[in-house]
Amino acid sequence: MIKYLFLFIAFTFVANGQFEKKSFMAADGKALPYQIMYPKDYKPGKKYPLLVVLHGAGERGDDNEAQMKYGKNVFLDSLNRINFPAIVIFPQCPKDSYWSSVQINRSTTPTTFVFDYSAPINWPLQAVIDLVKSIKHDKSRTYIMGLSMGGMGTMEAVSRNPKMFAAASPICGGADLSYVAKYAKRVPLWVHHGDVDIVVPVRHSRELVKAVQDQGVEIKYSEYPKVNHNSWDNAFKQPDLLSWIFSHRK
Repeated sequence: MIKYLFLFIAFTFVANGQFEKKSFMAADGKALPYQIMYPKDYKPGKKYPLLVVLHGAGERGDDNEAQMKYGKNVFLDSLNRINFPAIVIFPQCPKDSYWSSVQINRSTTPTTFVFDYSAPINWPLQAVIDLVKSIKHDKSRTYIMGLSMGGMGTMEAVSRNPKMFAAASPICGGADLSYVAKYAKRVPLWVHHGDVDIVVPVRHSRELVKAVQDQGVEIKYSEYPKVNHNSWDNAFKQPDLLSWIFSHRK
């Protein structure tokens, strides 16, 4: 009896608590740390939407904590948890890797980013994809968003898996535009960027938006005036961010 009571208490903590630290074993045996939060009144037999949030380069590591620096409070908000019951995942990329396949030249001003998805996918991003596949959820409502390096990872994940995601929201990121036709008509996008970003030039988001529009598709774009490389502050404050994301399904 005590054993079953303990299991019930443990399950209640996971289901009704906040974020829980876990680790996912990738196909090559490497471990991907992540934190996960289930809906407040989680029911095991019910399928919920799932949202992945990819952090920026400054939050890389293996402490399974730094990746929570930006955005988590949006999902911990009690009203949001009631209005948008979902499984939310914050994975953490190791310091020696990167979410996206991109060549970076920091000797230039601004920094030069060359995106090339013909290169093999970096193992942490593949691990995120595999993690999503492993979690029971509503497959028609899988979403992804991310900031800076995470915005780049968001667009690569969508480019490589256009059938997986129902919507995506990259923040101050960039993309290999040669893949736009694969997802433009499949995955609604809400792109965010500050117009004076000195780390990731705003042209990357502008070019992505134009490339999608050239496919004859409407795209939601928020460019924040006089905002530098912290446009995630503005993005996470958008009052209809979550309602926009969760309104889409495959």
